[in-house]
Amino acid sequence: MRPQPCATHHTVMKSIQDTNFAGHKVLLRVDFNVPVDENKHITDDTRMRESLPTINKLLADGASLIIMAHFGRPKKGGFEPELTLEPVARHLEQLIGRPVAFTQQLLGSGEPEAMAASLKPGEAMLLENIRFYPEETKGGEELARQLAALGDCYVNDAFGAAHREHSSTAVIARFFPNDKYFGFLMENEVRNLEHLMQAPQRPFTAIIGGSKVSSKIGILENLIDKVDNIVIIGGMRYTFTKALGGHIGNSICEDDKMELALELMRRMDERGVRYYLPADSVVADRFDNDAATMVVPSGEVPDGWESMDCGPESCQMLREVIMQSKTILWNGPAGVFEMPAFAQGTRQIATYVAEACAAGCFAAVGGGDSVAAVKQMGLADKMSYVSTGGGAMLEYLEGKELPGIRAIKD
Repeated sequence: MRPQPCATHHTVMKSIQDTNFAGHKVLLRVDFNVPVDENKHITDDTRMRESLPTINKLLADGASLIIMAHFGRPKKGGFEPELTLEPVARHLEQLIGRPVAFTQQLLGSGEPEAMAASLKPGEAMLLENIRFYPEETKGGEELARQLAALGDCYVNDAFGAAHREHSSTAVIARFFPNDKYFGFLMENEVRNLEHLMQAPQRPFTAIIGGSKVSSKIGILENLIDKVDNIVIIGGMRYTFTKALGGHIGNSICEDDKMELALELMRRMDERGVRYYLPADSVVADRFDNDAATMVVPSGEVPDGWESMDCGPESCQMLREVIMQSKTILWNGPAGVFEMPAFAQGTRQIATYVAEACAAGCFAAVGGGDSVAAVKQMGLADKMSYVSTGGGAMLEYLEGKELPGIRAIKD
């Protein structure tokens, strides 16, 4: 028996909102790869909280819920006590206010299978770390088959792992041709990314930072045909500055990417895309929060000094570009924002983007450092959309099709 659709509108994506899962055994893939301290206490449960709407909806329907998640990077194959999901299971009990069945036994022992079979409607269990199976990261079909045998529906809510063609994120969906769904978190990510890349209001501005051009080449190349403005910030801008003949002192630079930087600028010129490099920089005499600092033009960094942040003139330029935009993508900080002395540029961008959102702009923030920055500054809820998946969002922005998304849509 299939889950019954509710009498509501259907979207192109199969949403769990439109379906009642009463009496069904639902396999749910989540991203619970949370940070823990040396005593295995969870230090940030954001990723768990973000899947609570999906979990609570399925349990409220009366589904029996079998949750799959990974934790860390197991190396040995088989159970590794330091990477058990037991602390996650205990914390999940507190979050959902009901017991979560858990066993450290792996599939094939009979224990997880028996627990899944005996789950009653409204009950939940968490399988042990899915990456204890070496086949998981290889996309093994046999593991996917074993997992699929535990339930009769599949829901993927793990956007952070959507760029991986793993057994539990993509391959398993083949076993549920008519009963596979996005959870609320995945659905929200996909909708926002599609809106950003397929139907942006203009002007569309991309603010791209980070330390290396090499890690952002794919994004820059894909965005040239889609945006009106590209602002290049962070350490990667010094590869562009040096390529243009600037003196950058000890600032980070990929000399082997300078020709590529010139080529990207040529292509932006050809397409009529306006690009901006920060005009001034906060430079330091060493890589230290307490270093001596000064503000200099970006192409005139003295020998022995290195750039650590955007300067005030650059921040003013950023404000003008941001406030004129109707759509913004921000990926990567303006400087070494982890050090308070060099967080000003990143803080200013976050503040300006929040202002633009308040004025009706659609702004998406993605990538670990940018997300950390807006959260640290208490501005995450002022953004239109903050992505939960660093690597997954990057690959989407490069124009790649994500296996975890394709598996549900196919």
